Amino acid sequence: METVGSAVETGRKDGAVDSGLEIASMLIKSGYLGKEQLGYAQRVKEKLLTPRTLIAVMLELNFFTRDQLRETLRHNIVSVKLGALLVELGYLKPAELQAALGIQRDGGHAKMLGEVLVEQRFIEEYTLAEVIAYQLGYPYLELEPELVDRNLLSRMPQHWIAQHSFIPVKEEKGRVLVAIADPLNAEARRTAEKLFGSGTTFAITTLKGIRETVSTLKRGVLQGDGTATDEHTVTGIVNSIFEEALREGVSDIHIEPMRAALRVRFRRDGMLTLYKDFPKELAMPVSSRIKIMAEADIAERRRHQDGRICYESAKCGQVLDLRVSFYVTIYGEKTVLRLLSKKGDLLDLKDIGMPARMLERFTDDALDTPSGVLIVTGPTGSGKTSTLYSCVRHLNDPSSCIVTVEEPVEYVIEGVAQCSINQKIGVTFDETLRHIVRQDPDIIVLGEIRDSFSAETAIQAALTGHKVLTTFHTEDSVGGLLRLMNMNIEAFLIASTVVCVLAQRLLRRICPDCREPYLPTPAELRRIGYSNQELRGAEFSVGRGCPKCRYSGYRGRIGVFEMLILNEIVKDAILSKKTSYEIRRISTETTGMVTLLESGLCKAAQGMVSLQDTVRLLPRIGKPRPIQEIRHLLGE
Repeated sequence: METVGSAVETGRKDGAVDSGLEIASMLIKSGYLGKEQLGYAQRVKEKLLTPRTLIAVMLELNFFTRDQLRETLRHNIVSVKLGALLVELGYLKPAELQAALGIQRDGGHAKMLGEVLVEQRFIEEYTLAEVIAYQLGYPYLELEPELVDRNLLSRMPQHWIAQHSFIPVKEEKGRVLVAIADPLNAEARRTAEKLFGSGTTFAITTLKGIRETVSTLKRGVLQGDGTATDEHTVTGIVNSIFEEALREGVSDIHIEPMRAALRVRFRRDGMLTLYKDFPKELAMPVSSRIKIMAEADIAERRRHQDGRICYESAKCGQVLDLRVSFYVTIYGEKTVLRLLSKKGDLLDLKDIGMPARMLERFTDDALDTPSGVLIVTGPTGSGKTSTLYSCVRHLNDPSSCIVTVEEPVEYVIEGVAQCSINQKIGVTFDETLRHIVRQDPDIIVLGEIRDSFSAETAIQAALTGHKVLTTFHTEDSVGGLLRLMNMNIEAFLIASTVVCVLAQRLLRRICPDCREPYLPTPAELRRIGYSNQELRGAEFSVGRGCPKCRYSGYRGRIGVFEMLILNEIVKDAILSKKTSYEIRRISTETTGMVTLLESGLCKAAQGMVSLQDTVRLLPRIGKPRPIQEIRHLLGE
């Protein structure tokens, strides 16, 4: 793959030049920065607990604007290495740079750093081209078909465009401006000067921009209305996106129209990463194709819509269920698809990642009770549905009648009466809840408590001797009880029916193939309030990055849990309408509850997840107990 990255020589480590100071000196010469401001920014940077680049610090201090920074870089040739420049400007994280250098070093072919960064989706190609333009002192041009002078283009053999990766744009005062992907390609520059004269000037653009512009001009489309896009090509693009998402095991697909491109991103292990950029004229055809597949209104582009697609993979024969959301933005309709595999790979309860002692208590005191409400809570994407299905699988036997209300049914379980909500034909959530109790169920599964009506239905079903399993969107276990109270459910009903609230999150699992020991920094210890004594026995780890984890240091995800069992003391606290702090304290002291943060710290101390993810993603409510005490409570 040829990209603008081939214009930069790489593979060497950064020298002694401080990229931040070099850029700062340019800003001082341009009059946008004072020497006193630079000194102050350096002192601030040294005192920061979280490492930040010097440029980022000065931008936060409002010493200059991003436009002033771009203008300064545009008028000065920057001698800083490409990787260091990308990090300093905030386009790349230091860990991503190291991962890209590792891929470059381990690869069998001599690829340039820019090429690796684009291929691995660490950075978008047009951003890379802009930074290279700063570095080499060339202007950057965002190529559009309407900018190209067709008369100039007709003077150039078409095969030369692909061979030399440049395209003439316009002529002013006898000088022709040529957009080129690789400005250090001497042969390409000589060819352009031979065609358009020695006064030819150059601007950097992306190779993809050149190819897409030529393709659009060939079709005769200058306004980008998408009418010339072949339907079969659009179908192939959408299918390839689905196939790649299925192959990579992603959970969500984001298709976003931007100012200059149609961006497609995948969410893998909870993190969004760039998959590919497409020409912006494809935004409307791709959206229309997905609408047709989702049976949405193809003519409606002013309102948000929802839909559902059942896609059968041509490559592996696997059936993929996709929930689709169309959201109207200023650049067009953004499409987000949630992938629900129909393979039916249900996790066994003991495989969801719950610690041994917590799992034993969850099974005995919550799942195996004859009646009551069991609530699994957490934000979107925290694995609530997987845990709920694991519970259903555990309870599913010939002596029990299990009836579900879901939107939609995500996994088909043999022996369970599953109902999928379909608003279009009148199978609504409210109507289904009214009929479900007439089905003589032993166990009722509500996909989600969404309003007061569904909450009251769950409570009433539990009062009449049914076991109810459901999910909720709250931050932690105590928050689930408080939200029920906010739905005007009486405290005595909550205390009488709710048997357990299980809060959970998903954290990225450290790759076992490149895991190495990690020593927490004093700043990290201060954030969680730990001393070295309280960390006794902990073995923290970090992922170095390897081919098996795509040099991210993470592979897969693992659940962390907070279980609140409602014993008599906790029920009395609810009846007395105690504060969330009091209910949490009582639960911790009388039921052995371990908070989400403590559960995450226990897994981090075993080297399963990173300490950084634990502190960043889990709610910090109070000081966690020592690691040894947490391990004892969880039976680890």
